[in-house]
Amino acid sequence: MRDVIVLGSTGSIGTQALDVIRNNPDRFRLVGLAAGRNRTLAEAQAAEFGIDSVAYGADEAVSLINSVKADVILNGITGAVGLEPTLAALATGATLALANKESLIIGGSLVTSVAKVGQIVPVDSEHSALAQSLLAGSHAEVKKLVVTASGGPFRGFTREQLATVTPEQASKHPTWNMGSVITTNSSTLVNKGLEVIEAHLLFDIPFDRIEVTVHPQSVVHSLVEFIDGSTIAQCSPPDMHLPIALGLDWPNRVAGVSTPIDWESAHTWTFEPLDESVFGAVALARKVGIAGFTFPAVYNAANEVAVGAFNSGRIGFLDIVETIERVVDRHEAPSSVSLESVLAADEWARREASTLLAI
Repeated sequence: MRDVIVLGSTGSIGTQALDVIRNNPDRFRLVGLAAGRNRTLAEAQAAEFGIDSVAYGADEAVSLINSVKADVILNGITGAVGLEPTLAALATGATLALANKESLIIGGSLVTSVAKVGQIVPVDSEHSALAQSLLAGSHAEVKKLVVTASGGPFRGFTREQLATVTPEQASKHPTWNMGSVITTNSSTLVNKGLEVIEAHLLFDIPFDRIEVTVHPQSVVHSLVEFIDGSTIAQCSPPDMHLPIALGLDWPNRVAGVSTPIDWESAHTWTFEPLDESVFGAVALARKVGIAGFTFPAVYNAANEVAVGAFNSGRIGFLDIVETIERVVDRHEAPSSVSLESVLAADEWARREASTLLAI
C-alpha cells in the first residue's frame, strides 16, 4: 500500500490520478490533495476519499507536503508555481511523480542536485516512455533519445497560415485531452521544447543527442536508440492513466489501467521530421537549455504570459514564440542558480513579456 498526495487534484492529471487510486484501493491510499481554483470539485474529492482538508495554492501545498507523510507525491500543478512544491516533496524523501515539468526545467540543477537517484519518476507520457525504454540497456549504451510530438492541431501549416489561427483552434488537440495552457503549448510546440530540456535533465543525455520526431497518431510515445543500432519504443493508445500509474508505483505496473493496442486491427503509424523553420520553439528551447542558469525559467515565464495574452485574444499566435525569443535575448543570467535567482528571473521575464506585449 502506497500513501499518495496529489497536487493539482482538479486538473487533467490530478483527476486521472484519482481514477487510478480509486480503482486500485489495494495499491494506493490518498492521504492529501491540493487544488487550484475549483473548490467545489476539490471538496467533493476530499469527501469521497475521506480527506480532512484541502490545500489551495502552492503555498498551502508546501504546508501539506510538510505535514502529511506520503510514499508518493504527484505534482500535477501547471506552471512555474510548481517549483517550491517540487523542492518540498524531494526534501521529504518521498517518490516525486512529476507531471509539473516546468518545476524541473526552471529549477534545473536546483532540483536535480537535491533529488536522490531514482526519486523523480516522470509522468509525462514521453518521458515515461523514455524511462521504460531505457530499461533495455545501460546509460553508456544510449546513442540518442527520440521524443515524439503529435504535431498539434496545426501540423503542416505554413507560417502564413499560423498567423491567422484562433485560440479556439489552438485549444483542439487532435489526440490528447489536456488543460488549456498545455494544449496551447502543444500547438506552438513550446511544450515539446520544454520536454527536450526535461529529457536532458532527467536522463543526463546531451542536447545534441535528443531529437524530436512528429508522430501524429500519438501511439509511440518516445524511443531510445542504442549504440548497436537497435531502437526501443514504448507504445500504447493515448491514455495518461498508464504513465500516471507507473509514476505512482514505479517500476511496478498496474493491471488493466489502460486499454492496450488492438493487434487484430490494421494500424498505420507515421513519422516525419519537425519543420523548425515554421515551429521555432524547439530550437529556441535547445538554445535556452544549453545556456542553462536561469534561461529556462525565462523561456517558461515569457511563454506563460504570452499564452495568456493569446488565449484572451490580445495577441496573435506567432507572437507567442516571438515574445519568448525577445525576452530570452534580453535576459542576463546571474552567476549561480538559487531558488531566489530562479524566482527573480521568473518575475523579471513576466514583467518584460507584459511590457513587450503592452498588457
